[in-house]
Amino acid sequence: MARQEQMRDQNLAIALRTIVDAIAPVSRAQVAAQAGLARGTVTGLVDQLVDAGLVRELEPTLTQRAGRPAVPLVAQRGAVAGLGMEVNVDYLGVLVLDLSGEVLAQHVEFDDLRGSDPQVVLPRLLQIADDTVATLDQVTVTGSVLALPGLVDRVTGPLRFAPRLGWRDVDVVGLLGAVAPRLANEANLAARAEAHARRGGSFVYVSGEVGIGGAIVLDGELFRGSRGWSGEIGHIRVDGIALEELAGQDAMLRTAGLDPTSRLEVLLEALGAGDSDALQSVAQAGRALGVALSAAVNVVDVDEVVLGGSFGRLFDHVRVPVQEQLDSSVIFAPWAPLTVSRARAGAYPAMGGAALAALRTVLADPARWLRGSRT
Repeated sequence: MARQEQMRDQNLAIALRTIVDAIAPVSRAQVAAQAGLARGTVTGLVDQLVDAGLVRELEPTLTQRAGRPAVPLVAQRGAVAGLGMEVNVDYLGVLVLDLSGEVLAQHVEFDDLRGSDPQVVLPRLLQIADDTVATLDQVTVTGSVLALPGLVDRVTGPLRFAPRLGWRDVDVVGLLGAVAPRLANEANLAARAEAHARRGGSFVYVSGEVGIGGAIVLDGELFRGSRGWSGEIGHIRVDGIALEELAGQDAMLRTAGLDPTSRLEVLLEALGAGDSDALQSVAQAGRALGVALSAAVNVVDVDEVVLGGSFGRLFDHVRVPVQEQLDSSVIFAPWAPLTVSRARAGAYPAMGGAALAALRTVLADPARWLRGSRT
């Protein structure tokens, strides 16, 4: 009996993920075909998900085959959501995302957080999150995940080191107590959002901000390493210098003769005006980034590099120098050319990825959520 219940719970999770991950609405028959389950089984599972408010039915559509019209299924909007939170070097932010992928609320506060005190910053972020969630009406927030720009130990949980913030061995859970979110590296979460937007694929993701983070996605799944510390591309040395010292946002602004504490918009304005120093600075950063990415791609063997964060916004200026370095330095490029593409996951992908990670508790075990919602 217990084994049958476990099998039902697993099938319920498969059905929900199939509906949520679908690019277009799917019918019960399509869910059965994609999930490899009997149509009668899927009908019962979908009925449970609809009754629980996780899935909704759209208007029936006519098909070319005989029989009743198909009823498209989609994730319910505005009912169940995940809370993504982020501390970055120049902003704090929160984002609430529902199962359908709709952003229900978002709040970002820009600030220079270099050398900040985590005992001040983290409660401030928590207050922003509380105020944002309070604006929602009849939405169940299933959990929260906090994106941090540094080494987050997936085994024990502390933030080990965030050099740009100046934080080391910060017990975030201890500081925030019972309301503490789960923790993860911001680049890993941004890559999770990118994989979701692309519905899979294998690529190296680069998250450019003041620092530079990276992540590896293989067949749609994030490769985090044994401690969650993989993808630290910003610390690859190019000509003896760490990449983020050559191609980080501060570095590009400084080399362009601009205030290194300015926001990226200042550099974008200079580029738009055709400023030669700005153009040269970004081109140099692109070449350095291409060298570092070539080293990473030679190790992990993927066919695509995705540029996110500041590099996504600078994509038209950095794509060519990055591509040139990949073409000349990746050993397999003559037989399998690499693609350099712009990230698709939105302006704040780490927050989005954090919210998606929070929602995974429902997607992984909807039966448990259903039981809890009835109590």
